[in-house]
Amino acid sequence: MHLLPHPLALSCLLLLLAPEGLAVPQPAPSIPRSIPLLRRRPAHNGTEWLKSQKDLLEMKYGTRSGQQKRASGFNLLTNQGADSSFYGSIAVGTPAISFDVILDTGSSDLWLAASDGLSTSTDGIPTFDSNTSSTFTDLNTAFSISYGSGAARGTLGQDVVQMAGFEVRSQTFAVVTQISSNLLTSPVSGLMGLGFSTIASSGATPFWEALANSDGTLDEPLMAFQLTRFVDDASAQQLEPGGTFNLGSTNSSLFTGSIDYQSIPSGQEGYWIQELTGLAVNGNSVSLTSGSASYAAIDTGTTLVGGPTSAISALYAQIPGSQALTGENAGYYTY
Repeated sequence: MHLLPHPLALSCLLLLLAPEGLAVPQPAPSIPRSIPLLRRRPAHNGTEWLKSQKDLLEMKYGTRSGQQKRASGFNLLTNQGADSSFYGSIAVGTPAISFDVILDTGSSDLWLAASDGLSTSTDGIPTFDSNTSSTFTDLNTAFSISYGSGAARGTLGQDVVQMAGFEVRSQTFAVVTQISSNLLTSPVSGLMGLGFSTIASSGATPFWEALANSDGTLDEPLMAFQLTRFVDDASAQQLEPGGTFNLGSTNSSLFTGSIDYQSIPSGQEGYWIQELTGLAVNGNSVSLTSGSASYAAIDTGTTLVGGPTSAISALYAQIPGSQALTGENAGYYTY
């Protein structure tokens, strides 16, 4: 896999297709809302950070030799670290306490850093204390999810989770006591996966899927992202406005024309993927691997664009002045 180091400005609309016949937590009806997003600047901009991001993407989509695809594990958004990640707010427990979580369409588990027993330094990260919630249930089930750059481990529980004006009363999520040091940066407390339950490490139904499976809860069965871009802004701060995340509706002021909805290929439900029929750079075609279908995943949890070595090499061959990096940065290109 070869990776593009510069994130693209992204505005993506994701259709929620509710699978039938699944046992899901009970959602409470509400109205569609938008949440703000913020983004974070990466704590490391050098070789180590590049390597960790590359490892994370390769682990997530199962391209590393000897490793398997991970199948175990509206607010306004905040842009943290010049497009490094985008997070929004959720509320958990009774009484409800607000937490900032990365919104990741490339995974499906919800987890929060625990206040008790955390084996790594939280560095000011707000943590979840299950003892303060009268509605929390400990499921006494171990949880573990691995990324290329680290891992999170803890136990599963259930509690009331609210987001974007919606509520799921018995949402399963992980209370994490072991977190690799580079997975979270204050003020982010965890991660909310927005993929399908088929790739959830916990086996739990994700928050959005519980809502989509409940007739009449969502105004429309969809969610939408509008993300900002600060990677080329030298004056950008650690936290900047990150755009919006809509659940149950779209914001027609953020796009023109009609939405072109595309179905996920049958049997491929897990990631939000689309079949690719071709690539082009400045009007010049880039060949894709022949003999089988090619797919691309829409993943808000990574800053990278990755693909087969041959396709990425051909893509950069169309960009004047580009060159492949070597050594620990192999797989990246610069121009």
